[in-house]
Amino acid sequence: MSEQETPAGPRPKPWIEAIHAYVPGASKAKDGRELIKLSANENPLGCSPQALVALGEPRDPARYPDPDARALREAIGAKHGIDPARIVCGTGSDELLNLAAQGYAGPDDEIVFSRYSFSVYDIAARRCGATPVEVADKDFGADVDALLGAVNERTRVVFIANPNNPTGTYIGRSELERLHSGLPRNVLLVVDQAYAEYLAHGEDDGGMALAAAHDNVLVTRTFSKIYGLAGERIGWGTAAPGILATLNRIRGPFNVTLGGQAAATAALEDADFVERSRRHNEAELARFVEAVEALGNHGLRAVPSKANFLLVLFEGALSAGVAREALAEGGYAVRHLPGQGLGQALRITIGTRAQMDEIAAILRRSAEALSAN
Repeated sequence: MSEQETPAGPRPKPWIEAIHAYVPGASKAKDGRELIKLSANENPLGCSPQALVALGEPRDPARYPDPDARALREAIGAKHGIDPARIVCGTGSDELLNLAAQGYAGPDDEIVFSRYSFSVYDIAARRCGATPVEVADKDFGADVDALLGAVNERTRVVFIANPNNPTGTYIGRSELERLHSGLPRNVLLVVDQAYAEYLAHGEDDGGMALAAAHDNVLVTRTFSKIYGLAGERIGWGTAAPGILATLNRIRGPFNVTLGGQAAATAALEDADFVERSRRHNEAELARFVEAVEALGNHGLRAVPSKANFLLVLFEGALSAGVAREALAEGGYAVRHLPGQGLGQALRITIGTRAQMDEIAAILRRSAEALSAN
């Protein structure tokens, strides 16, 4: 074969070749040491004991799970006051985000989202051949005017994470309503609420109400965060019947496992665990923000967060890369996201009280050591 000839075999579509695969949060140091994983926004309290009991119950692995996850959808509906017929379950909310793009966009279409938002949005757009359109942020969060300004006749889907990952920022009900009202009716608004359970009581962006009232809104949630079931891969969404019909046509037919359905159903019943997790996060996030702000004279700054993590900016002598290595040396894995334009920042999951105290101490020692030189 000459040098000009290409190797035999199938070639992926060009839009698939353009995808940069999702890179999960690290759990090991460069030398292979296991680290305390504060890089994936997992619940430091684990999961509900009731969910663990449900996972341990005997099941016949030779049998397929309920393809419609009926019991789980009924439990979600009862919890949130939603007709189960307006709920779809997925292999994590990631599956539903990808299905939303696949169902409503393709080549020559555009999918719009904010800079510094969930990296899966870019992948979901490219996966179906659509063009991802990343618009300017506003203080590391969504800028409604910028999002609306990017919408044109080719726009098919607008993604917004609220609270936003990886920055923790949040827009309130009036801004989300303004975003929706400014969209053409043929554009699907996807409100990704993976971290909504960490919001304060009574705090609500109105996404569920929009999904109940309109034909072009999909709200997604997950059991991976506050419910502590990341390993079981369970998500859900709610929307108008037409949107759900589209997603159900193309989702995996048995996409939530037997154990996953049982564990998620049990987790919904354990309101005490969810509230304990929310309170823990609220308290430790506030303490960690205070510790970071105390290092402001060393160039550290916290982006206000409504989620279970904090984005720390390094704008002084201590760089994010050096801080990450110091934390790894101390036994911790955190998230560095230069590929998303956040090379000057680390996203740090809120862990236990002792872990957050140690993280703060490592950052303080590292910053003071550089200042002394």
